[in-house]
Order: sequence, then C-alpha cells, then structure tokens
Amino acid sequence: MDFRLTARQEELRDAARSLTGFIMKYELDCEENNGLPPHAHTEIRDAVLDSGLQAVNMPTEWGGAGLSILEQVTVQAELGRLTGALWDMVWRPANALSFCTPEQRERYLVPVIRGQRRDCYAVSEPEAGSDPQSLRTTATRTVDGGWVLNGEKWFVTVGDHADFMIVLAAAGEEGAPTLFLVDKDTPGIEMTRVPRWMHTFVYEHPEFTFTDVRLPADSVLGEVGNGYDITRSWFTEERLMIAARTIGAAERALELARDWAVERRQFGSPIADFQLIQGMLADCAVDIAVNRAYTHQVAWEADEGSLDRKTLHAKAAIAKLSASEASGRVIDRCLQIFGGRGYDRSYPVERLYRELRVDRIWEGTSEIQRLIVAGELVKRGTGVLQMPSSV
Repeated sequence: MDFRLTARQEELRDAARSLTGFIMKYELDCEENNGLPPHAHTEIRDAVLDSGLQAVNMPTEWGGAGLSILEQVTVQAELGRLTGALWDMVWRPANALSFCTPEQRERYLVPVIRGQRRDCYAVSEPEAGSDPQSLRTTATRTVDGGWVLNGEKWFVTVGDHADFMIVLAAAGEEGAPTLFLVDKDTPGIEMTRVPRWMHTFVYEHPEFTFTDVRLPADSVLGEVGNGYDITRSWFTEERLMIAARTIGAAERALELARDWAVERRQFGSPIADFQLIQGMLADCAVDIAVNRAYTHQVAWEADEGSLDRKTLHAKAAIAKLSASEASGRVIDRCLQIFGGRGYDRSYPVERLYRELRVDRIWEGTSEIQRLIVAGELVKRGTGVLQMPSSV
C-alpha cells in the first residue's frame, strides 16, 4: 500500500491551502457581524472560481472540478481549518443534483457550478430529524400532472442565501419519499424563523413553511419514490467530508496550541515543559493522525468501487463518528492549553470549540452513526472492519 499523496493530490492540497489562506482574512468579520457583507461574498466567489475548486464533486463536462472522493477529502481537510464555516463558501452542489434531467441541469445545476445560483437541502422537520422517514411534508398530484407541496422544514442550511431548494416530501397517495426542485420565490413558501445558533455560520439554518406551493410536473428530482436512496448516498459522501473537515480543524487547533505552549511562560518556564501539557498535545496528535489515516482509507475504497453500498455506508459512518468525536476532544484540550485566552472569541480555538460541536449532530448524530455500524455488525459480521484486498 502506498499512502503518499500523488502529485495531483499535492497540487489540490496546495490550491486548497492557498484559497483557505485567502478566505481566512474574513474570519473575524464573520464572527463579529454574524456573517459577511455582499462584497465579501463576491470576492470569495471570484477567488473560488479562480482556484478551480468550485463544485469539486461534479464532473468536468458540466463545469465542475471532477475530483475523486479522495481528492475531495484532501481539499476539504484544508478548508476545514476555517472558522465561521467559511469552508461552505467553497460550494459543493448537493450530490442529489447529479440526478437532474438535462433540462433541470441547465436550469439548476450548471448555474450553481458557475457560482450564479445556490442550492439548499430541506430534509429535517419538527417530527423528522434523526428519523427522516417520519416526514410529514406532502406533495399531492394535481389534475394537470403537477404537484402541490405542504409542510414544514427545519435546519435548512444555506436557506437564507440559496435561491432554490431540494425538498424531501411524501408524494402521492402512497406517500412515496421524493425530492423536488423548488424555486424559493415560489408563492406559498415562507421563511418563518432564523434561529441564532451556538456557532457563528456565514450562512443561516432557517425554518420554512410550504402552504399550497404549486410545482410543475418536471420539478421531481430523480424519480418518484427514490428520495431516500438519493439522500442516503448524499449522506455517505457528506459524512466523509465532515470527517475530513473536522480533522483539518483539529490540526489547526493543535498547531495554535503547540505554538502557544512553546511561547507562553508560567512559573519561569514555557508551559510546553509541563508534562500535563505535553500529554494533551500528544493525545491531540494521536487523535488527528489515526482519524486522518482512516478517512483517507475509506475515501480511497469509495473511489475503488470495491465495496457494496451498505458496507461503504457503515465505513463512512465510522469515519464521521470517530473523526467528529476525536476532533471535539482535540479542540477541548487546545482551548484548555490556551487557558483564559482560549475563551476569547477573537481566538480561533474558541470559535472552533463552538463550531465543531455540531459535527456530532448534523448529517446524522453520533448515536445514529453507532446504530448504523452496530446494524452492519449484527446483520453481516465484522467485514466492515477488514482492510481492502487486492483480489
């Protein structure tokens, strides 16, 4: 096995590192103003387009960067160093948009790839969080073949900035889970609440209601009834990206804590001389190194295509669970090393401390990841733990 980055991966890492450095200058502005002004969005959009890292998960023939899963992980690990979730300004269109018809692609996906439109994914509801199959939002057929959408969605990340939505609803009399492409300015859509969250996010996570929202027949994304399958494949990939981003965030925190420990003096010595501090630094290094290696392994396996869907789903769950939990431990230790300064919002470690907490909740809580992994073990044995074979 060769764990070295290829020349292409090094090139992508360097490009992502350079872009991250450019975006990093907006961090304090985002924190102090709970977001960024329009001119900053424009400047960052242009920088993303110049970097060639827009739509890394979409093929080059559609205008995307066309990166493999492992290449995407390499990029996301660098972007994860940003606070304010500024990594989300380097847009990755929802994987579900790859199921667009040619007509839908030209209307929705291609403009997203070009940075002209923005999508958001509306899945969660008041009664459907960890259990999306409890969704109450409905889509009723009309006599002309269209649909009428009614319901409520919560936690719609980027919902304030996006101009169209991918909405999961129970369609038809059979209640078949189906995704719909919905322009946000369609009559009957109301953004009812924009909660203030523990973290500062460059975008918001609003709540929406849909009241007799009329949609044309061609608003279905994919096919009627395959909404869960499309969403599940999106979860698998996104969980690997969360693992990569949290590792990148943890590495930045450790770099900052290490430098602080070397420079900060107490009792006549740098605090890096104290064994309790050394122990925390070492534990951070272990958490980062082990989770980076496993995340890269699973991303490589995903690219190889040698795993069946359920095994890959379980391995992605392991990566997300382990990396998000480990990164939480890392940032907690790093904040402790900074002492009182670590509690100051002008320091990245404080912002990372708040922001990394959600990674144990969204795109599937840690508890859901454990259930996925346990289900795989109970039903099919310990194959999920095996290393890939060359045969």
